[in-house]
Amino acid sequence: MTIELEWTSATDLAKLIRRGSLSPVELVDALLDRIERVNPAVNAYCTVTADQARAAAKAAEAAARSGDDLGLLHGVPYSLKDLTPTRGIRTTMGSKIFEHNVPDHDGLLVQRMRAAGAILLGKTNTPEFGCKPLTDNRVFGATRNPWALDRSPGGSSGGAAAAVAAGLGPLAQGSDLAASIRQPAAWSGVVGFKPSQGRVPRVPNASGWSGLSVDGPIARTVADAALMFAAIAGPDSRDPLSLPSTGEEWESIVDEGDLSSPTGSPLRDLRVAWTPDLGGAAPVDPAVAAICAEAARAFETLDCRLEEDAPQVGQIAESFVLLNAGLRQASLGKYLDEWRDQMDPILVGRLEVAGDASAVDVARAEVERTAYHQRLCAFFDRYDLLLLPTAATPPLKLDVQFPIEVGGRTLDTPFDMLLPTYAFNFSNFPAISVPAGWTEDGLPIGLQIVGGWQKDTLVLRAAAAFERARPWADRRPPLA
Repeated sequence: MTIELEWTSATDLAKLIRRGSLSPVELVDALLDRIERVNPAVNAYCTVTADQARAAAKAAEAAARSGDDLGLLHGVPYSLKDLTPTRGIRTTMGSKIFEHNVPDHDGLLVQRMRAAGAILLGKTNTPEFGCKPLTDNRVFGATRNPWALDRSPGGSSGGAAAAVAAGLGPLAQGSDLAASIRQPAAWSGVVGFKPSQGRVPRVPNASGWSGLSVDGPIARTVADAALMFAAIAGPDSRDPLSLPSTGEEWESIVDEGDLSSPTGSPLRDLRVAWTPDLGGAAPVDPAVAAICAEAARAFETLDCRLEEDAPQVGQIAESFVLLNAGLRQASLGKYLDEWRDQMDPILVGRLEVAGDASAVDVARAEVERTAYHQRLCAFFDRYDLLLLPTAATPPLKLDVQFPIEVGGRTLDTPFDMLLPTYAFNFSNFPAISVPAGWTEDGLPIGLQIVGGWQKDTLVLRAAAAFERARPWADRRPPLA
């Protein structure tokens, strides 16, 4: 049987390699060939590690033939966001400041992917230091959306999501401080999972106590996202927010429950809330809300108790922006005087916001953050899951930094369009974006599924059940 390696799931690729039915060398060569053909149009990869990937594929093939113990992702290719340090491989952070930076160490996530047998294809493009929900920078230019090359794939993991959507690798690592896994996944028609804070330790991380940003997988299916998550999850004492192991086999939990079985849906009787706009707090394009509302009704067919409701968000925007800006200022403020003219204006603005804040301002923001966490916990005492649009708008044109108006409401900053996602970074609840449908002109829209405190398993199972109820994996962007 002939298979299209570029579009085969990571789960199936791992099984084929384990059985000896697929050569990792053949797989890597096929993907590198597609990257060579397609990446110039999309600009998802900023650095391709072809020689290292081919050498790793040969070693993976030899290990498989010799009967060695094989990791979860043995021989399966993946990509890393260009914010993640890689020993001996250029890592720019999308910034002129680090344009020629070559780290002397790997991040923990890189080490875990290697231990699982995965093969790195290269680094994916990101805005400067991941500073905005679009992917362009002064080192590598703009990444384009595979579904419409005049549109953005979102950000800041835009290169990662575009690579997966374009068939340039089945798995990609993203990071998410406000939207950066889920919004690119939504705009690129793929799956993006933001796990609970601490499930995937962040090492190195200079601000280990902040608890705003997390690493997670981007893939074409929920099972693939769970498979990669299984490889990178687990405690590490160097991350003070690292969570202990639950003993769960993350890679297999999405297989539990057959929608056609006599017992019915694995989600039977779950209490599920749907909101188009977080109770009016978030600006959302009416077309996006309509597509997601129709998708949410799938949970009724999954035997859930669905009703419209939303947590009390309150006035969290100012506090979130301040804490976000403070993290930026602490790590990057020292570069501002020398590099201001070479930095993204949105990043400069963020640093300036933090420069005007006092210690009392930061403490007040943390107080608001704690109160908001309590409100979310109270909401999830009543509901098992929350459904809402992932992104406020369809994918934007490449020349639009952020929309001026959404759903009849005027926006002042890019953060104004990100409330549907950063609402679950400010207090870090697990959330996943899954393809919900397409606009009339063929642009992807994502549905966000949010779970209660540390309910990662439930989020993955709910996303898998939705995927089975509304399959999307066979739909591909119009690229050669």
